Amino acid sequence: MSYESYPILQDLDFWRKFNGPFYGFQHIELTRNHTNEGHAGQHYGVWLEENGCDNWRDYYMKPAGSMDPAERHKWRIPERFHYDAWIAERTNALLAEYVDNDEPFFLWSSFFDPHPPYLVSEPWDTMYDPDKLTLPTVTKGEHDANPPHFGLTQQTNPDFSAFGETGKGMIGMHSHVHDEQELRKDIAVYYGMISLMDKYIGKILDQLDRLGLADDTVVMFTSDHGHAFGHHGLIAKGPFHYEDLLRVPMIVRHPEQKVRGQVSDALQSLVDCAPTFLGLAELPIPRSMTGIDQSAVWLGEMERIRDHILCENHHEPTLIHLKTYVDDRYKLTVYYNREYGELFDLQEDPGELRNLWNDPRAAELKSKLMLRYIWAELGKEPMWMPRVSGA
Repeated sequence: MSYESYPILQDLDFWRKFNGPFYGFQHIELTRNHTNEGHAGQHYGVWLEENGCDNWRDYYMKPAGSMDPAERHKWRIPERFHYDAWIAERTNALLAEYVDNDEPFFLWSSFFDPHPPYLVSEPWDTMYDPDKLTLPTVTKGEHDANPPHFGLTQQTNPDFSAFGETGKGMIGMHSHVHDEQELRKDIAVYYGMISLMDKYIGKILDQLDRLGLADDTVVMFTSDHGHAFGHHGLIAKGPFHYEDLLRVPMIVRHPEQKVRGQVSDALQSLVDCAPTFLGLAELPIPRSMTGIDQSAVWLGEMERIRDHILCENHHEPTLIHLKTYVDDRYKLTVYYNREYGELFDLQEDPGELRNLWNDPRAAELKSKLMLRYIWAELGKEPMWMPRVSGA
């Protein structure tokens, strides 16, 4: 049975005794939920009860139902019981343990927010004024040359049945039509969720200073994907490889960086994280890893090491499977078993409003980029194979 499935998910007696191993980690502390989703439990549930929150289930949806739909934006859970507080507290406790044992460590603190549903403990829900926010918008006609699922998102009752499972199995395959005032409030709360996370990340950085680890620890902050708040008429995420969803925050702090506060335009991919951490630790990098060691770039010794990145979105059971090739100027997206696609000139069209896929004037460019994409696909997989026979 999966550790993330019921009933084991909320069997706190099990979690009091289990800390790994788990996907290569020697020690883990888990929970899986966004705000009041009904999946809370695991080690977080244990921590809540140990800290006097015996009624923690009252703050979360029941697995087979939902909470009061009126609970929008302001989450009733006190900040001291918010999982951001749990993440920071447990991270800092582990850091202290590593220092006491004088052992090297790799520690991954995964914050779940910001993320829908847009809920946050007070006073963070009212920190930003919705009426003072700049609202992204869709440009009239920008989806006319895009693949069909883009335009469907702009309809009130779209039919995604052509993509399998009526589209319901695919994140983002629904109407993205939204009310402006409601969206403003969502964004304001989203910003509040970010600020709450910032507070507890600050507590972790403070702990590094207190323990004397700051001058001997690499710190990296990043995210798994971006978020749309009206950009191109879209909300949240889905099979739309716009820069708003592919470009994620990334901050690296290394004690030996030559220049502090530098902004780099070097292409980076999340698959580069593992080989880069291993490279910085002077540990062997397995041949099976498809990422690139970016340590020289992070240290300021090289301006860049990549000339392209690849991104993929494949969400079964729908029929949409897309891959995107991006270099310093162009972005090409292809769809499995489909003749449509996307081609954007990020230099001349940074807003990605003009899809050049079917533009006759871009035909030669598309051919060149298709070839580069094929080379990138061929080159990303390790070509080394151990000899198993003398033949």
